[in-house]
This record gives sequence, structure tokens and C-alpha cells, in this order.
Amino acid sequence: MTVTWIEEANEKGTEFPIDNLPYCVFSTNDQSQRIGVRIGDSLVDLKRLASGKLLPFHAELSQPVLNGVMSLSKSDRVQLRNQIEGLLEDKSGKLRDNNELRAEAVSCISEVYFHLPAMIGDYTDFYASIYHATNVGAMFRPENPLLPNYQHLPVGYHGRASSVVISGSRIIRPNGQLSPPDGGGNPTFGPSQRLDYELELGAFVAMGNHLGEPIPIDEAEDHLFGFCLLNDWSARDIQKWEYQPLGPFLGKSFATSVSPYVVTAEAMESFRAAAIDRSEIPIPLLQQSTPPDLLPYLDSEANRAGGGLDIRMEVFVQSSRMREKDLPPFKISDGNFKEMYWTVAQMLTHHASNGCNMRPGDLLGSGTVSGFEKTSRGCLLERNWQGDFEQPVSGSNRILLEFPNGESRDFLEHGDEIIFRGFAENDDGQQIGFGECRGVVS
Repeated sequence: MTVTWIEEANEKGTEFPIDNLPYCVFSTNDQSQRIGVRIGDSLVDLKRLASGKLLPFHAELSQPVLNGVMSLSKSDRVQLRNQIEGLLEDKSGKLRDNNELRAEAVSCISEVYFHLPAMIGDYTDFYASIYHATNVGAMFRPENPLLPNYQHLPVGYHGRASSVVISGSRIIRPNGQLSPPDGGGNPTFGPSQRLDYELELGAFVAMGNHLGEPIPIDEAEDHLFGFCLLNDWSARDIQKWEYQPLGPFLGKSFATSVSPYVVTAEAMESFRAAAIDRSEIPIPLLQQSTPPDLLPYLDSEANRAGGGLDIRMEVFVQSSRMREKDLPPFKISDGNFKEMYWTVAQMLTHHASNGCNMRPGDLLGSGTVSGFEKTSRGCLLERNWQGDFEQPVSGSNRILLEFPNGESRDFLEHGDEIIFRGFAENDDGQQIGFGECRGVVS
């Protein structure tokens, strides 16, 4: 492990060692937005270092968002990361020994405000967990839970970029049309009563492609800048009424939260995993026992060997009553991104396969991260469902999630705060953390 002169970043178990260095956009009381990296409990102002000629790419680092840095080539991004790391290593004195420059460039994490990392031109949300897709399908189509296209392509829809918000932003319960009662009649209009979260991994696009030119699967990783935590807030009752035949709309577009830190693809190299072995997925509800061969444009030896990401992802809830009594957040689920059916590279390649032009700062959501176990289900729609893969039941057969303080939930109530946490960890206990993604329902 590389040693840094920011001492707390050398402690075992820290989420932000020098090997992480996630990018973010921040501000303080007296300054405008600027680009930084987090190390330990500190943020390093990259614009200040570039202005002092300690870093290259002054024009890109002087922007108030990361789009310019994201547009750099893979080799330039690696060069920039290496030079930032060099300034923070113990052997370097350029920044360590310059007290005036350190005071201007290094801030305590408690002194800053975070902003969206990029100007997000487009946001696309996928459906990449076969466990999530099968669970949801089994609730409403127990005889045919997984639709025929699922094992052939990464299913996705175009989301609403303008309502992507930074972690900590309040989540206003949306109004919308709600389904008629089971006995028939007209829909009603009012606030959603089935507000839900969805645990997802976000991926920011790096350099894009020209309109009409696809991104080959073996080049897709070079077009991925980094990853964040993402909460695809969902109004299930609005969604249920509106989604046929064209899919998600107002039930999704009211808010999507992202964590402030973008963990780079380079920081995740040691935590790559093989893509999921489709022949060993323990779901008896699949229509065919042998998974179909992927079409060549979605398949490669490199993606099979290392397209997965070993990221542990957790969901916590803290109600207003829990906060009033100073009770800690309660863990709802605990899953791992390496169990996803489709890799991020496959999502990006499929997205661009028709010639769609991706741009730096575009955001991809993975879809709900769910695993085989009930405790790894990444949303309340699944978490409170009584059925499972072997015994599907109607979606109306639900249980309540019991909190330690005696409260219970089917869906989210006013004042509930949802907290996502994520980290990768090696056998030596070294972590690469993603921080938190938070939102309070109001």
C-alpha cells in the first residue's frame, strides 16, 4: 500500500486511502464549485494545484464540473491520476512541505459542500440483475416471470437527467395518477403511497463516440470514467398504472440521488471480478436450463474474465422517530454487484450499438442490485414480498419490514432516510470506499 503524508489515510480500514482518490465537485463558504479528490478526511483542490503548475490539464481542472476531465483519453486520465498520487505520496515534498499551498489546497471534509460531479446530459437506467427481474416478474407473471429478451440484451430506459440530485437532497413525495381500485372505476390523483428506493451502481461515461459509430465491447472499459452509488427513487403505485405499454415515466422521473464521489475505473482494477457464470444461476424459473449464447457484439474473453465488479452494497433506513431517539440506522439489505447478470461494459456497448452517441458525463444506472438471498434484495418491492424463486405468489402477498424500535414498513413514510453505503475490500482488509448516498422523504 502506498503511504501518504495525510496520516489518517494510511490507517487500515479507511475508505479513502491514497489508492482510492475519488473525484468530486465541492465548494466552501467563500468559493465557487471546483474539482477535488478525497483522501482520508481531506479534500484536495485540483484547480489550485493545476494553477500552481503542479498538475497538467489546467483547463479541464479549472471547470466547475468533471466533464472536461471525463473527456480526456484513457492514457491522459491515468497520467493525471498518477501525478495526483505522486503529490500525495510521502516521498514527494512539492505539496507536503509547502505550508501556504497546503492551506489553500487541502480542506477538511467537514468544511465543504458537495455538488453533482458532472453536467449530466443524459441518464439511462438499466435492469441488469436477473434476480431482481425474476422476482418482479414472478409477482405479476408467476408462469412467465422472465420475458424472452432478458437473457439476450441489457434492458434499459431513458431516464430524466434534470432530476438527478446530489446525496443529501430532500426527496419530495411525488403526486400522480394512482390505479383504480380492484373492483374497477377511475384512477385518482394524489401523493404516492408506495414510495420505494432502488439500490444501484451509477457509471459515468468518459470520452464518447461519434453518432453512428458503436463502441465495441473490448473498448467499452476505456469509455467508462468511474462509479458512484445511485438511488433510483420509485413511486410504485404511479409506476403500476402508467408503465404499460411504454415503461417508466412519472413514477421514476421525480428524483434520482447520486453519491458525491466518483471512484475511478483505475481505482477498481484490483477489485475486478469475472462476469457471472450464467450456467450456474440458481433460478428454477428460467425458461430454458441452458442459457442462450450471447450475440458476438456483447461477448468477449476480457469481459467474461474481468467485466464484473466486486463491490459490497448496503442499504440502511433511519426513521424520524429513530433520529429523535438517537438510534442508529437499521440495515435492510446487503448485496454485491458482482452478482449482476450484465456488466457495465455490456450496458454501454449495447447502448451505443445502434450508433447512439454517448458523451462525457452521461450517467448509466445499473438497475436494482439484488442477489439470490432475500437479505440481498435491493428495494422494498422485493424485500417485503412473501414469494421467492421456487414459490412465487401474487405481488399483493406482502409482509411488513420490522424495525428494531418496533416500527414497521411496507413502503417508505414521511421522514424516512435511506442511506446507501458501498465498498470494495481485498483479503488484507484494504478498502476502496464509495462513501454514502442519502435522501430523506419529505
